[in-house]
Amino acid sequence: MESSDAELDLQRSVHAVLRELSAQAPALQSNQGMWRWSLHKKVERDPGKNPALVRILLRELEKAENEDLRHVIIPLLHTLMYVLTKATGITEELYHKTYAFCTRLLTLPTPYCTVALDCAIRLKTEIAVPGTLYQRMVLAEQNLMSDVYPYQERVFLFVDPELVSPSVCSALLLEIEAAQEQQTPEACMRHVVSHALQAALGEACHPSALHRKLQASSRRVLEYYFHAVVTAVEQMADEANPSRAEHLERLEEIYYSLLGPAVAAKGRCGSDTLQDRPPSIPLPSPYITFHLWTDQEQLWKELVLFLHPQSQLRLSADLEALDLQGLGPDRDLARVSMLSTDSGIERDLPLGADELLIPSSPEMERAGLQRKGGIKKRVWPPDFSMPGSWDGPPGLHRRTGRPSGDGELLPGVSRVHTARVLVLGDDRMLGRLAQAYHKLRKRETQKFCLTPRLSLQLYYIPVLAPQDPTASRPPELGELATFLGRADPWYESTVNTLCSAIHKLAEMPLCLDTTRTVDPFILDVITYYVRMGTQPIYFQIYTVKIFSDPSQGVTEDIFLTELKVKIQDSKSPTEGATPRRRGTPDSPGAELSICYQKALLSHRPREVTVSLRATGLVLKAIPDSDAEGSADCPPAAAPVVAHKCLNVSVTEVVKSSNLAGRSFSTVTNTFRTSSIQIQSQDQRLLMLLLDKDHRRTFRDVVRFEVGPCPEPCSRTQKSKMSWLSPHGQKEMEPAQSTSKPLLMPINTFSGIIQ
Repeated sequence: MESSDAELDLQRSVHAVLRELSAQAPALQSNQGMWRWSLHKKVERDPGKNPALVRILLRELEKAENEDLRHVIIPLLHTLMYVLTKATGITEELYHKTYAFCTRLLTLPTPYCTVALDCAIRLKTEIAVPGTLYQRMVLAEQNLMSDVYPYQERVFLFVDPELVSPSVCSALLLEIEAAQEQQTPEACMRHVVSHALQAALGEACHPSALHRKLQASSRRVLEYYFHAVVTAVEQMADEANPSRAEHLERLEEIYYSLLGPAVAAKGRCGSDTLQDRPPSIPLPSPYITFHLWTDQEQLWKELVLFLHPQSQLRLSADLEALDLQGLGPDRDLARVSMLSTDSGIERDLPLGADELLIPSSPEMERAGLQRKGGIKKRVWPPDFSMPGSWDGPPGLHRRTGRPSGDGELLPGVSRVHTARVLVLGDDRMLGRLAQAYHKLRKRETQKFCLTPRLSLQLYYIPVLAPQDPTASRPPELGELATFLGRADPWYESTVNTLCSAIHKLAEMPLCLDTTRTVDPFILDVITYYVRMGTQPIYFQIYTVKIFSDPSQGVTEDIFLTELKVKIQDSKSPTEGATPRRRGTPDSPGAELSICYQKALLSHRPREVTVSLRATGLVLKAIPDSDAEGSADCPPAAAPVVAHKCLNVSVTEVVKSSNLAGRSFSTVTNTFRTSSIQIQSQDQRLLMLLLDKDHRRTFRDVVRFEVGPCPEPCSRTQKSKMSWLSPHGQKEMEPAQSTSKPLLMPINTFSGIIQ
């Protein structure tokens, strides 16, 4: 009866999560984000409920597949994979059912097939070698060094102190520190050993005895069994055809050696009492570093220190001169030209030790008539030409969905570090992130030291100023968060709801008692987001060239979300100017000449030039929800197309004459463009505001040009293109001139759902 009641309780929680995805009622919206968290906490406190929850989630997934309820498939799949990663005691049958369901999803369009493929790859390894997903996640996130699994991950949490209140910063920092004080390396090693043995042995494992033995073991003994378990799991997982039986046999040897034959043979036959039952095996939260973003170079510095902590002394001296150890510059990859002094015929060349041929053999006869190639063909590793989504071996670290140009791997250089950069704030903070990302990519064209070794993942959690809950329109500084929520419903339900919870945490009185066990809701949601948010949405970065005083030259900057143009106040009239007649109303705004490339679905070039009087205009890279059903883009294609072009709104001045004289009114005209040039025709100057950030204001502007920011092309990529080109350098020049635009990825749970 108890199991039936527990299963009904879990089913009600799952249904509450599903209702939340399409909730319109304020009562459900107020609890958004809590249902998923409480569901995971229920099985975390009672691990015996894990198999029941897996069965419930599988039933709901099959129901969604049959009824074509696609909007719940990815949230349910992420919830299921999170349970399977943490759980022990899941039968092989349930694993196979989950794997079969993921393979059926491969026939669906993206992003469903992309997420399903990622899950299927991880499940295939977990079925053969139980406990692999948990072990790899803990090893990478906690930086537990191992020769057989060298991957390392770190979460960098950046907050701008000028945009986020000090109370919010202090509350987040205290919650992170309180959670990480309990996650010592010894505790994490105990979790890895205990989870691997319980996942593999199942009912044959005595969890209470294992828990007591690990708690009583010294650091030296604990490290010995930790490395033994990690080596056994990784060696089996790396085999082409891993055997579950061989894996069980290896871990049984470790288990008997740890507990002794007498205790290990008991298994679970002497069932634990309620008081003797060991606590569940937690999945430690990742190692998070908290940073107040005060320096434009801070992101690059932290990434370098993550790769090479010994580089700290050199960072402040000369950033440009820093060269990471262990990685040669681009010239090591270039082909070295040598002057040939031989005839080029193979029989005239000296043979190497591995090229000796038998006289009078057929190979010797053919060699005498062949010419040696002038340029030896470079042999690339099999994974070098693969997309940048491959950050390591198949399994936990595979990331799908990124474009192929997002940092290619170099021969002989392993990409074992993953930096998860999480920014908190509003659209202004994302503008700063775009600036840092652009500078980092430009710096890589000169040094190329981070990209080959580091996988960079970007995440965003909106933290906006509290607003009236009855407000109908989204906040002005949260347009990108609103767009991400429309594109990915699970992001809307899980991440966008954190804003109010963070403000509530900041209002709570500080609790300095670290001995009290609490459930950190915000930290748990952040952890869930950075672990399961693997599908990025790419945003175009735009560059703006600003022309002011001719003696100052051109100023260049970039923006991500918005560029607002205002007309500055009129200056005093110059000498010799004709005075305005009395009674003539002063015409508002300024005369502008606008030349833009119209954005069409066919991508055909169409240039439009207009002259008009306007009081201002706004260039938005993030479309409003109201603009998604326009004539140029049907509603189904709006999320994909609209955020890859600029949406321009011009406030035009319309002059009219009547009996009372001349009057002026304004009308707003909108259009979409890929690039635009605007110049003031009279003596009125313009003022530009980038990404809604008043710290990025440009005054006294006469003319400016806006277009997609080009993707920086490194020397290594250029040299590789010349190597792979069979027609020489001349034919490669036109391809290099049409560079790809620079896109900044922000990770979500599913990417854009059509």
